[in-house]
This record gives sequence, structure tokens and C-alpha cells, in this order.
Amino acid sequence: MLSLSARPILFPFLPKPRLHRLFLRPLSSATASALTPPSPTTPAPLEHADPTPLFLRPPTHPVPPSSLEAFRLRAAALVPPSAPHLHRHLRWFLADASAPATDQAPPHHLLRAPLEELEALWLAHVRDRRPFQYVVGNEHWGGLVVALRDGVLIPRPETEAVLEMVGAVEGFEGGWWADLGTGSGAIAVAVARMLGPHGRVFATDVSEVAIEVTRLNVERYELQDKVEIRHGSWFEPLEEVKGKLMGVISNPPYIPTDDLPGLQPEVGWHEPKLALDGGKDGLDHLLHICEGLSSALKPGGFFVFETNGNKQSEFLVDFISTKWSSSFCNVEAVLDFADIKRFVRGYHR
Repeated sequence: MLSLSARPILFPFLPKPRLHRLFLRPLSSATASALTPPSPTTPAPLEHADPTPLFLRPPTHPVPPSSLEAFRLRAAALVPPSAPHLHRHLRWFLADASAPATDQAPPHHLLRAPLEELEALWLAHVRDRRPFQYVVGNEHWGGLVVALRDGVLIPRPETEAVLEMVGAVEGFEGGWWADLGTGSGAIAVAVARMLGPHGRVFATDVSEVAIEVTRLNVERYELQDKVEIRHGSWFEPLEEVKGKLMGVISNPPYIPTDDLPGLQPEVGWHEPKLALDGGKDGLDHLLHICEGLSSALKPGGFFVFETNGNKQSEFLVDFISTKWSSSFCNVEAVLDFADIKRFVRGYHR
């Protein structure tokens, strides 16, 4: 079982705080960063680069202290005055890329990748706006260190609220839960750690990359007996458990298609469109999930899903309460920590 304390820290006096969330909203000209290049670019991958997340690779690449310091200075010189947060990212980057610090100064530093690859990774972050979480291969979320890679959505801090809502459901520990569109598996793993001996999570996703990353995270936290991973779209892989689920959780794509070009570059250029694009009004996948809730949940079962915010949540609360008034109760919108109606939750009668 992993813990945050197991994470290597090169600079023990500089703890790594939570990363600022990447907002899934269009950028106005007033909020666009000075770092924004004129058009999206796709950095060329290093030939024979190791696909393993950086923080999970063994530290097998020795470099002299002088070479590492020279790299740090070169990397710091790339940070423009308009983006001081990148200096923090550089410290965290070196921490993730290095073996744990020791009391004695070693003749060589042990790195998890060659300096050539670290240079390319840092350039991609600074120049091409590649998300820091993809660069180091992880995000701290819900008490976990979630392994990530390109092709899966980066879990956001506000989504942690679903864990509190699950924990408030009476008898949740022994139930069967579904995490639809699991992505990195963050929700599935976090919920599984909360369950009792008879509880179980079914994690589904149509993306093969997401299935691979979810499997990695499930195995890292030794939850193979608690999380069953199934490849497929939404409820399709769950036919034999329909009507038996205590809860359904989902953070589906909900961004209107026309809003995608206005997303922050870190999001719109690099995160998978499959996990962002919710169709013309952002509701395509949300409505599909709503249609399947009644047959998936057992009586008294709970559901919660994330939305694009106030208007979507208000529409869905009214839609569910009107169309399926005899099937669901206590349907309501729930605020996130920014006082946005970010979630919709309710119970099957």
C-alpha cells in the first residue's frame, strides 16, 4: 500500500502542495497567459522514451552534481517573469526525477531518466504548455498519488467532493458501485479504499489507455479484489449487475463542443477530447447516463455525477425530477468549493 510519505523528495524543506486545478472553462483575452503560443503544437516524442510515469521509474541514471546544477540553471532560465509558478514546478520536477535524498552528499545524483529526456520534458511543459501532471506522471488527489499519462483526464480537486457524498450514503461500505468513464481510476481506487470486505467497484471506460492506467493504479494500491475493470461505454459492460448497484458515480465529458477551442492550452491542446467533448450543449453523455440510472441502481441506490456547472446542473435536476418523478427522489444540485452547482445527486426510490 502506497502513502504520500513514500514519494521521493529531493528538497525535504520544500513540501509539494496541491497543484492549482486546471479550469475547464474558456479563456478570455484578459485571462490568457503570457506564455500562450500563437497556436497549439505537438512536441515530438523522444525516440525510445520510457512510457512508464517518471515518478515510478527506478533511479538508475547517475549524473555528477555539477551536471544536475547546470540543468537546473538552464531550466530556470526558460521561465519567463510572467510565470513564477514554473519555478515551483521545476523544484517538484527535480524531486520526482531524483532518488530520495540522503544525509551524505553522493558523488553522483541518481535520476529516473537521462538528462536529455528531462530537458525535453521540461521544454514541453514550458514551451508547449504540456500539463505538469503529464510531465511527472502523477497527480495528488483524494489522498492518493494517482499515476497518469497522456490520453487520460487529469483528476481535479473539486471532484474529490464525490468521495464525501459516497461516504455519507448509509451502508455504502458493503455495496457495489460503478465508476463510469473511470479515466485514471482515481475515483474507483479512492472509493474502493473506503469500502468494507463485501464492497466492490466496477470501473468502466471506452478508452484502452484509460483501462491501462486504471489497472496500474489499482495494482499499485493492491485493490485487485475490490475494483473490477471493464472495457466499454458507460453501462454497456455492466449488464449482469444491473439492478444490483448501490451507487453510480461519473465525471463524464460535459464541455459543449463549441467551447473546446477556448479552453486553456494545458487542457484543450493536451487532454483527451474523448474525455472533454460533451456534444453540442455538453449534455450528450450526461443524458445517456441519466437514461440508464433507473435500470442500473437497486431500490434506494445513490447516484452522483459532475457537470459543467450551474445551468447544466439545474437543467438535469429538473429533467430527472420531471421525467422520472416516480423513479427518483431527493434529486438536487450540489455546490463545489467555488460555490458552483457542480454536481447532481439523488436516490432511486
